[in-house]
Amino acid sequence: MKQSKIYHIPYKYRKVENLHILLWLLKDICWAINLKYPALIMIIPTLTVAIIITYQTRKITSELIHNLAIDFWITANCTWMVGEFFGWDQNLIGAYGLREFSILPFGIGLLILGYYYLYYMHRSDFDEKVQHQTDLFIEEEEAKSRN
Repeated sequence: MKQSKIYHIPYKYRKVENLHILLWLLKDICWAINLKYPALIMIIPTLTVAIIITYQTRKITSELIHNLAIDFWITANCTWMVGEFFGWDQNLIGAYGLREFSILPFGIGLLILGYYYLYYMHRSDFDEKVQHQTDLFIEEEEAKSRN
């Protein structure tokens, strides 16, 4: 019987990821119902927690890549939101507003994922490297929790 691989992440990091979902939803709900200042305030914890998650998982390339893309996604999302709230989403500079400028961080996130899916993932040592990085990461976290 072929052994299936199990991917796991430490519980304390999963808790932070779950908190991030809550913050992101709160920010977007405030945006959707036009609560300008609560939505603007929610940018700070939402983006901060996203960056913390990226930092925490930086030793596993697959996690780092995806979390960087999320950081840029949230940045683009917040840029677009600010543009809508202040009327800067169109014609801020010529025919372009913050909505169009949000394409830059969206595009950077897409380029990062493109690198991962079109190049990195197809390397001959990909599975072994991801498994090794994950194993080392888990060992380090278990050693920290014992101390």
